[in-house]
Amino acid sequence: MTDVLYHTTLPGSAHWSLRVRRGMQLRFTDLEGGANLAVLMYNPEDLLERYNAPDTLKGQHTFKLTRGNCLYSDMGRVFASMVEDDFGWHDSVCGTLTEKTLRQKYAVRSYQDCHNQWTLSGEHSFLTELAKYGLGERDLAANLNLFSKVAADDDGNLVFDAGAAKAGARVTLRFEMDTLVILHTCPHPLNPAADYPMKPVQIEMLKAEPVRDDDYCKTFLPENGRAFENNRLYHLGI
Repeated sequence: MTDVLYHTTLPGSAHWSLRVRRGMQLRFTDLEGGANLAVLMYNPEDLLERYNAPDTLKGQHTFKLTRGNCLYSDMGRVFASMVEDDFGWHDSVCGTLTEKTLRQKYAVRSYQDCHNQWTLSGEHSFLTELAKYGLGERDLAANLNLFSKVAADDDGNLVFDAGAAKAGARVTLRFEMDTLVILHTCPHPLNPAADYPMKPVQIEMLKAEPVRDDDYCKTFLPENGRAFENNRLYHLGI
C-alpha cells in the first residue's frame, strides 16, 4: 500500500488551498457522513487555465462524476482523474453556497462570537483562498462538489439526495498535471438541513503509480484518451 505522505482534517465551515504536483494523489474521506467538499482547480503556471465543468460533463457524456471520470481544464487537458470512489455520484452543476443564500437559510454566526463554529459561505471561502494567488471574483468558475448527490426529479427539478451520505465514503483524485487546488467544506447550496452542517473531511496525500496505457481513467472514454494526449504534448513543451 502506498504510504501517506501528508494528512490533515479540514473541519466543517473551513477552506484551504494547496499546489499539488503531477503524479500525486489526494484521497478525501467523509468522516461522519453528510460532508460537502467543494473543489476548484487552476494551472499554477497559467492561472487563466482552470477547471471547466461544462466540458468535463459534455466531453464524458454524463451528469454525475465518479470513478473513471476525468476533470478537464478549459484547455482540453486533464487536471485530475477520479481513480477511486465508493460514493458513486458527485455533483458538478450546482455551484457553491452564496453569501445571500447563507443568510436566507441559516443563522449566521461570526468568528468573533463563535470562533471555529462560525458559519461561512462557499462564495466567501473560495474568494478568501483565491485572493492568496492574486485571483478574485471574476476568476470564480463552476466548482465540483464531492460527497454531494444531486439528481433530477420527474419535473426536471434538481433535488439534493441527503440519503446518499455515508460515513467513511472515499474518493481519490490522481493529478495529471501540476494543479492549484482550492477547497472548502461549506454546505452544498441545495442541502435542505435546517441547521448549518459542520462536517469534516480528511485529506491524505499519496504518490501515484505511473499511468499505464491501459489505465482505467485514460481508457474510460475516447475523449479521456485525447485529453491525456493533450497533457503529454503540454509536458513536452509543445
